[in-house]
Amino acid sequence: MRALLEVELDTATSNKLITDGTIAEGIQQTLAQLKPEAAYFLSRHGRRAMVLVVDVADEASIPSLAEPFWLQLNASVDLRPCMNADELMEGLRRLGRQG
Repeated sequence: MRALLEVELDTATSNKLITDGTIAEGIQQTLAQLKPEAAYFLSRHGRRAMVLVVDVADEASIPSLAEPFWLQLNASVDLRPCMNADELMEGLRRLGRQG
């Protein structure tokens, strides 16, 4: 299942990682592990943030997606199922066949 993984980094924690030069390596490792379909980096609520489109194999995969951000970055994490336009059209087609 495709999901939107929204991560808002703690400022103090990310400042430390930027200052000691380790944040880039951590982000590269995370991207290599998660293999997102897309990754965007932005500011949100005045904090560093990232939005990743990831594949969630099953519900048991959720901790491995979120925990690294909580443990290593003291981040806020939201995970939301999402779909592309083709999937939306299929869902609407199915909806039209009910009833």
